[in-house]
Amino acid sequence: MGLTWAESYLGKVRASIGDVDTIFFVGARTLVFDEDRRLLLIQRSDNHRWAIPAGAMELGESMEECAKRELWEETGLTATSLTPYAFYTAITYTNQYGHTYQQVLMSFIVHTWEGELLRQTDESVDAGFFALDAMPGDRSLVIEEALADLATFQETGRLVMK
Repeated sequence: MGLTWAESYLGKVRASIGDVDTIFFVGARTLVFDEDRRLLLIQRSDNHRWAIPAGAMELGESMEECAKRELWEETGLTATSLTPYAFYTAITYTNQYGHTYQQVLMSFIVHTWEGELLRQTDESVDAGFFALDAMPGDRSLVIEEALADLATFQETGRLVMK
């Protein structure tokens, strides 16, 4: 569907500078709810954890285009209306491969979408909508933060900045 890791911007940067240095991870993530207020989660193919659709921006893309592309690549759904609600710039993390990144990341709430949910893609081994009180166990830690930040945005009407 999309680029391989080696073909991606981050893959190329990692290949040129190695695995030790911290680099910027610029990307987007999405929250998608169905009509029953269930949250869309994917089970990632790389670590099998449940997560919200997200990923790195490619050269020439906007944050919104990145969010739409990542949602489509990971679920087969095409976002037709979305709003940014949080912007993160101060979080540094090391992934399972020992790569350290400082995030520059925008979170979007997807209001409407088209298409049929694909449960398996190149980047996910399963996907589905889950009630917030019945989400699967082995899941990404960012889900709770993303939900809390959306609640803050909805309360205040102001973009959450971290």
